[in-house]
Amino acid sequence: MMREVYIIDENFENIDFTQTPLSIGEYENCTFCNCNFEYVNLSGFNFTDCEFIECNLSMTQLVGTAFRDVIFKDCKMFGMAFNDCNEFGMSFTFENCALNNSVFYQSTVRKTLFKNSKLIEVDFSEADLMNSVFSRCDFSGAIFDRTNLEKADLRTSFNYTINPSLNKLKKTKFSLSEVYGLLRQLDIEIDKNS
Repeated sequence: MMREVYIIDENFENIDFTQTPLSIGEYENCTFCNCNFEYVNLSGFNFTDCEFIECNLSMTQLVGTAFRDVIFKDCKMFGMAFNDCNEFGMSFTFENCALNNSVFYQSTVRKTLFKNSKLIEVDFSEADLMNSVFSRCDFSGAIFDRTNLEKADLRTSFNYTINPSLNKLKKTKFSLSEVYGLLRQLDIEIDKNS
């Protein structure tokens, strides 16, 4: 059986982890810059106070992976199953990331900041996103089904379709210009010129 490592205050730059595997264990206050994790199995890893900058994390396996106070900046994160992560203390921030086709099904990710990110066809079904902020995010094709968006801020985001009768929207903030996304499923016509 492999012994797990404990790494603190390390910087990992320009590493292709598909060729040089990252040792399983706990990483605290580490920075991963311009690293490739595509299709890498990160199951059982713990990341605390870490930063991922300009990394490709697409299709990584995340069974039991812990992300605690982790920042993702300028990352490609297609098809990530955050619903497989260890939910204990799970918290992260996404800035300028592409999370297309990722899954947050039944995940509790309250008070999460998503900034300038592409959330195209992301599955937020039954997720708890209470008090989260979505700043200038593209929600094209994203799924909201029994999602808790109470007190969330979507005022600068766009291309969402959210059925108010199927989701919790108490005190959720929207912009008037995008309010059509709450009415789309009603199949009604709204004249923007009146």
